[in-house]
Amino acid sequence: MKKQLTNIAPLRAGIVLGTLYAFLGLLVMPFILLFTLFSIHSGGAPAAFGGVLMAVLIPVIYGVMGFIGGIISAFLYNLIARWTGGLEFEFKDVPPTV
Repeated sequence: MKKQLTNIAPLRAGIVLGTLYAFLGLLVMPFILLFTLFSIHSGGAPAAFGGVLMAVLIPVIYGVMGFIGGIISAFLYNLIARWTGGLEFEFKDVPPTV
């Protein structure tokens, strides 16, 4: 059975993508902290402070950008789906597993 996706709620898309990107920012954080650890020897306290500040801000920045990008993407998809009919998906029914 075929179904068409013709509308995406922009706010919900923003929330989902904002959360996803914030978690991706958490995955990047240890690498920034590791880089900061190595830069302490060459740059001193200002480099360490900047690195730790960026490590804390990256998940927040990623989350905000994901939220904004999700809203914009959903809005654009809804606009284009009106002209093209949207994405088509095909589903099949499967028996429940025990």
